Amino acid sequence: MSQDPEPPAPLILVDADACPVKDEVYRVAERYAVAVTIVANSFIRIPDDPLISRVIVSDGFDAADDWIVEHAHGQALVITADILLAERCLKAGAAALSPKGTAFTENSIGAAVATRAIMADLRAGGEQIGGPAPFTRADRSRFLQVMDASLRRLLKPQ
Repeated sequence: MSQDPEPPAPLILVDADACPVKDEVYRVAERYAVAVTIVANSFIRIPDDPLISRVIVSDGFDAADDWIVEHAHGQALVITADILLAERCLKAGAAALSPKGTAFTENSIGAAVATRAIMADLRAGGEQIGGPAPFTRADRSRFLQVMDASLRRLLKPQ
């Protein structure tokens, strides 16, 4: 008789180089006792907490993204502003959330990728388009609410 392998433990993976909500991630993860891995191309200070770890990858193109995707699974929540990374994580079975509180889903990721491509084409064609809107308190609040809900779904017994 073979036993089914135990499902992976819940995990939060953070694309950390320019993430404005790391402190919020730490607080919510502590409340739910979920491990957090901060992934970056350079040293980032993290709290001294056994649930929080840091992975420093090479500065190679997409090194952090590749590491995150390799470790993403059905019990992982990935925090990233990178739409293409979010798409890869969804394909790996993970949940993905932007720092502004947008939950990327199978239904929404196609439109997000298409919009990103259109904006890149406009910029490449010399169009002067603004960058992303500044990060606000409302974004931070929305992120906390959506992250909390995402973790509750992740931790709900199947």
